[in-house]
Amino acid sequence: MHLSECDRLALLQPREGRLRVVIDTDTFNEIDDQFAIVHALLSPERLDVEAIYAAPFVNETCDDPGRGMELSYQEILALLARLGIAHEGLVHRGVTGYVGADKAPLAAAAVDDLIARARSGSPQNPLYVIAIAAISNVASALLAAPDIADRIVVVWLGGHAIDWQHQAEFNLEQDVGGTQVLFDCGVPLVLVPCEGVTSILHSTVPEMERYVEPYGEIGRFLTMRFKGYCDDHVGWAKEIWDMGAVAWVLDPAWAPSTLMTAPVLTGELRYSQDRSRHLMRYVGSINRNAVMQDFIRRLQARARSRSQ
Repeated sequence: MHLSECDRLALLQPREGRLRVVIDTDTFNEIDDQFAIVHALLSPERLDVEAIYAAPFVNETCDDPGRGMELSYQEILALLARLGIAHEGLVHRGVTGYVGADKAPLAAAAVDDLIARARSGSPQNPLYVIAIAAISNVASALLAAPDIADRIVVVWLGGHAIDWQHQAEFNLEQDVGGTQVLFDCGVPLVLVPCEGVTSILHSTVPEMERYVEPYGEIGRFLTMRFKGYCDDHVGWAKEIWDMGAVAWVLDPAWAPSTLMTAPVLTGELRYSQDRSRHLMRYVGSINRNAVMQDFIRRLQARARSRSQ
């Protein structure tokens, strides 16, 4: 990679106009990826979503990352079907494992597509990679094609607040080696933490039932997924933090950020600081109300336009 610090800072500056975007997502792992994808797709005047990549995951219901990737791929198709969007050429299967400690790239259709789309851009018209999963697809692309780092901006939801007591967060700890690649390679990075930052971005069943469920098949689907996450809804609110990464790309004022040196991720899942390292952009807070209001208004506007 040949990025100077000046070039990196230029890529990290928020841009006006329509942006080229791909989304990397473990959609079936949780319920927040679905909201993030829909928000992006309902914002075509700002985001040109060129591709969606299925990412691997392992959780209490799925013990194989390849199966997690396939479940995510199918969940993306389910979302697109309810939005009336064709998936051919848009959705790509990702890697079936993790980059891990050996830092070797993995092969997948998503990796090849990301490399090709990145190379078709330029530092003046970069590709924004909204990553809301383990970073394995993106890290594999950066390892296989280091030259793309001067043509993309990675906006990754992962880890916790920089001063959190640990970084044992789902996306980060799934692929520690891949995360170290992301932090160490110098690619322009916007880091969107979970606990301590996007944990404020949450909703409730009453809000879903009143403002999301009535608005089309996609509204009903999202509300079903939201309700299904927990059996007891009394006094319950659910984080939908993946929307935070989309929020920064849609309107950086909704996710205020500062420049800081990229941390060193240790094997103990903690951040160490080295002030000589390259700079990244760090999101320190989220305007929860602005994000949810924009999402709801777009969902309602789509339902009204389809009913006319």
